Amino acid sequence: MGHDLRCWRCGESLAKLSLPLARLDECPKCRVHLHVCRMCERYAPRKPKGCSEDDAIEVRDKKGANFCDYFKPSTRAFNPAEQQAEDAARSVLDGLFKK
Repeated sequence: MGHDLRCWRCGESLAKLSLPLARLDECPKCRVHLHVCRMCERYAPRKPKGCSEDDAIEVRDKKGANFCDYFKPSTRAFNPAEQQAEDAARSVLDGLFKK
């Protein structure tokens, strides 16, 4: 406790979760897994394996729970712009399928 982690997908505070995060820990709000590349400090999408750690095993699903030994949760994983884009796309889809 006492950390400033936020869910990489929805931005919910994870202060109530204890560290280190377990492989199958989930966000209490949106229920996505948290031990994922997208939530890691070493996440580097422009690197060949998507990771700044050269010795890490390549993980194809960057948003799925994994067993990476180099995982270190990032306080900068949540990007509000991505959330806004997702919300906008969802509202457009909702508008298309309303009766």
